[in-house]
Amino acid sequence: MSQINISSPLCFTVPIRVGIVGTGYAANARAKALKADERSLLVTVAGHTPEKTEEFSQTFQVQNTTSWQQLVERDDLDLVIISTINRDHGAIARAALENDKHIIVEYPLSLDPTEAESLISLAVKKNKLLHVEHIELLGGLHNAIKQSLSKIGKIFYARYVTINSKQPAPQKWTYRSSLFGFPFVGALSRLHRFTDLFGKVDAVNCQSQFWYTEVDLYKACLCTAQLRFNNDVIGEVVYGKGETFWQSENIFTLYGEKGTLIFTPQQGQLLQGEKIQTIEVGARRGLFAKDTKMVIENLLGGDPLYVTPEASLYTLKVADFTRKASDLEMG
Repeated sequence: MSQINISSPLCFTVPIRVGIVGTGYAANARAKALKADERSLLVTVAGHTPEKTEEFSQTFQVQNTTSWQQLVERDDLDLVIISTINRDHGAIARAALENDKHIIVEYPLSLDPTEAESLISLAVKKNKLLHVEHIELLGGLHNAIKQSLSKIGKIFYARYVTINSKQPAPQKWTYRSSLFGFPFVGALSRLHRFTDLFGKVDAVNCQSQFWYTEVDLYKACLCTAQLRFNNDVIGEVVYGKGETFWQSENIFTLYGEKGTLIFTPQQGQLLQGEKIQTIEVGARRGLFAKDTKMVIENLLGGDPLYVTPEASLYTLKVADFTRKASDLEMG
């Protein structure tokens, strides 16, 4: 299967009419981008709570739809943006496709790789765009890494650590397994950086630890995954968040036969013996707006997108293997 690109002549009249499911950070960023682009018209929003949905609709001067089920059935929408809890992504995407809507969905497409695969097939059958957002690929960090890889020769080991200290941990859906998914599924971008850089995975191992305060709510989690790629690169991914951690960390280290690369979100370094070279890392701002603009240009003119749903699905399958490997370790 290949990414569906909608090319001219237009499948609908400009502006593209859009509905958003969700009222959080990503939904707000999408709404601002849509409002700033005359080729799109934000029509309506459906949120998780009436209060937040009403506040969102007032802020952006759009209609308030009672539920996502009603939103996807509306005849006055061309595109549905899914920016709500991970658990519901698959169900909303399926309903939107069945109602002949194009889709943007924040990763993951689904918590279940089998469902995600069937959604991609349905999008192809319906000839509708199904775009799974992976803005980490658009950011300055990832681009700086890709541009620097050739400087260190054959890479044999890469380690990516993201730990987010929260004191105290918030009691929100991202700390509930049923809503967020297994950490490497919910935080799919951690693994997607690796599959984008190094390709196919041959072997997966994973350990995890959770500090639960009640059933399905934890105050901290720690997951470490070890990946062996088809090109013999060994990758290690560490993801942690919550109040058990007293210091945050974000560092990506790549070891090659001709040097080492060390990246933080602010800057990078190339180490070759005593020689140290600073590498500039571009800004992280405006990535949702960039992603939204690219989707609009794909729908109107067939311009290529930066990621395919199949690539996201592959990483989702790897993430699901980390979940299974962790369950085996715990068992």
